[in-house]
Amino acid sequence: MHMRATVAAVAGALALSALVVPAAQAADAPSGKAAFSSAAADADSGSTTASNLDVTFSDMKVNSGKNIVVGTTNVVSFPVTYTVTHAADLDTSSDNFATGPLIYHGSSIDTADNIFISDDPATCTAVSSTVLNCKGVISIHPADGDLWNSDAGTWGAGALAVTSNGDEKEQGGLATTKVQRYSKLTVNAGPEPVSKGKTITSTGKLSRANWEDNAYHGYTNQPVKLQFRKAGTSTYTTVKTVYSDQYGNLKATATAQYDGYWRFSFAGTTTTPAVNATGDYVDVK
Repeated sequence: MHMRATVAAVAGALALSALVVPAAQAADAPSGKAAFSSAAADADSGSTTASNLDVTFSDMKVNSGKNIVVGTTNVVSFPVTYTVTHAADLDTSSDNFATGPLIYHGSSIDTADNIFISDDPATCTAVSSTVLNCKGVISIHPADGDLWNSDAGTWGAGALAVTSNGDEKEQGGLATTKVQRYSKLTVNAGPEPVSKGKTITSTGKLSRANWEDNAYHGYTNQPVKLQFRKAGTSTYTTVKTVYSDQYGNLKATATAQYDGYWRFSFAGTTTTPAVNATGDYVDVK
């Protein structure tokens, strides 16, 4: 289990439990705090958490349906929205009830090898006597060792809820999302200017975030397209496809015909997002 995942779970547990602990009882560590702390700790450690709170979670959307792209230093925070359906007689006021979203790496919460829980309770709005629409925020801190490179790919999503009486619910399998290693792509085309009919050589590099040493390293043996956009137009056309070498370096040649922009374009993989290099203008004489 990653150290940051443990910290995130504890922070989430404390933040959410604080919401359901009346100030006058805080010193007595009431059951609401203990219940959610236990639920979050169990989720983080991969243990099965008993569910005795009669609520269900549904309609979960992570990061508005977009992939979560994480680099090496910047904190990445993203929204999670979902619906909570509960019994009509359940007191969902802020001093009794708290809920928060989570994402996990693995086939289930019980077998997850990394989990992130919202640091603060979700904000919920009642849309009927039995339904809440909720929105929480989860943050990933790559510089603090939150992720290993093996974490890149598909994650599951779920939610937790607790009451001040110690009733709790944990549910996974509500959605999936991809957590990806931020990618970079460069290009340099030349010579410039170049005579019409002569060879233009484009060089560059495809790299991606390494979450284990907080640096960028070449992404090797990946297909990358060399593309050209004629001056005065807005569309790039693929000229050829080349592969990055053992260091992520790229090299491609083409015949100079018109003034315009050359770039490399990478389509992306499950673990790494698509990226386009900024076009490099070459003047053809």
